[in-house]
Amino acid sequence: MKTAEIRELTTKELEERIENEVAQLLKLKLNHNISPLDNPMKITVTRKNITRLKTILGERNLKENKKS
Repeated sequence: MKTAEIRELTTKELEERIENEVAQLLKLKLNHNISPLDNPMKITVTRKNITRLKTILGERNLKENKKS
């Protein structure tokens, strides 16, 4: 997921995406512990996506707090 795509999402959509990505990450880790994944880089990509989403969400929260 590109940063430009993430910035187009609303705050509520960002929070939902974060929840979904975290759930997917836990599922990937569990499956990888049971039997190796075909592509273990999916774990890394998912983790980076979560970080991107949280960064954009944090930036928005800072902007909102500065306006107040």
